Amino acid sequence: MTHTIYIVLTKTGTLLSKAIGMYTGKEMNHASVSFDAELYNMYSFGRRQLNNPLSGGFLRENAETGLLESADCVIYRCEVSHYQYLEMVKIVRYMYWNRDRYKYNFLGLFGVVMQKELRRERAYFCSQFVATLLKVGGLQVYQNPAFMTPHCISELPYLEKVFVGKLSDYIQTVRAPAMLYG
Repeated sequence: MTHTIYIVLTKTGTLLSKAIGMYTGKEMNHASVSFDAELYNMYSFGRRQLNNPLSGGFLRENAETGLLESADCVIYRCEVSHYQYLEMVKIVRYMYWNRDRYKYNFLGLFGVVMQKELRRERAYFCSQFVATLLKVGGLQVYQNPAFMTPHCISELPYLEKVFVGKLSDYIQTVRAPAMLYG
């Protein structure tokens, strides 16, 4: 039995996203993971409050509102075994139920620039979280997750690109049929 997970890379247009883009030279500077094609269950590390960039931590993201509402995106899918899927879901559920204990790893972003791991307990930046989740799930990650950017994630050979464009267009396409027949 296999399952499909989705990796969602977005361009949110925030000041932090623009700064990361200036460093990386890449447009997509936020990474999330979802366990369903409709992106109802999408998780990452980012800002918890829309107007406060310092309020970062683990969160369940809403693809239809806030910073993602008008975001450009690239969506990848990845087939995983039942065991890999259960391991990743278990980790995300644990983090979600303990989300107040997790922080955004702002220092880790500087570590990427310096190529020096700046480890903080229960702290991740978005692509570090996604890369760690893939690795713990038994998938090959070719470098330390503390150095992974969203672009690095997009280069993983087992990811299959399924959509490029506005996240809102993707949501409308995949959710609309379910609303008609569900």
